[in-house]
Amino acid sequence: MRPLTDTLPKPLLRVGGKPLIQYHIEALAAAGIREIVINLAWKGALLRDALGDGTRFDVALQYADEGSEALETGGGILNALPLLGRDPFVVVSGDVWTRFAFASLDGRLAPSDVAHLVLVPNPSFNPGGDFSLRDGRIGTEGECQTYANIGVFHPSFFEGCESGRFPIAPLMRKWANAGRVSGELYLGPWRNVGTPGQLAELDRELTDAPF
Repeated sequence: MRPLTDTLPKPLLRVGGKPLIQYHIEALAAAGIREIVINLAWKGALLRDALGDGTRFDVALQYADEGSEALETGGGILNALPLLGRDPFVVVSGDVWTRFAFASLDGRLAPSDVAHLVLVPNPSFNPGGDFSLRDGRIGTEGECQTYANIGVFHPSFFEGCESGRFPIAPLMRKWANAGRVSGELYLGPWRNVGTPGQLAELDRELTDAPF
């Protein structure tokens, strides 16, 4: 995303007149989720300064600082677990935009499962997808769809993990192969925002015809 992220963390890049992360905060608040933890890495202090304690969004924001080097998704969530508590929690990446209804995730995690993943139809940059979905269960074989970077996780998903930098995908595959991950396919508005071009395209869409 450089050069745009030379001076700003990606979640503060603006589309449709406001930062990417603000869409998530507002959607989570609308779903009744009032306690939100934000991972901080590159120029994280700017995120803290911009969002504060969450009062203006009617939520309580806490911050998990990953230090000078980002811990990737797996390491970042593990680092935030002390703030997230012992109950299942919703995860959404700061570099996607969506109109997904987060309230629909309430109760989706079965007692025997450690995660529930939201999938989307494969975008052009990921034609092979990530996971299969059959009868509400996530697998790793067959026709695959793309992980939307939205899910519900139980803290036990990270059982046995050591602190530090690591990706989350291998853990997803491990638990999926163990039959402990459910899922759903979302067909509504969703955009990955990984390049300046994708950011500009989404900004035009939201400016010309707000969803």
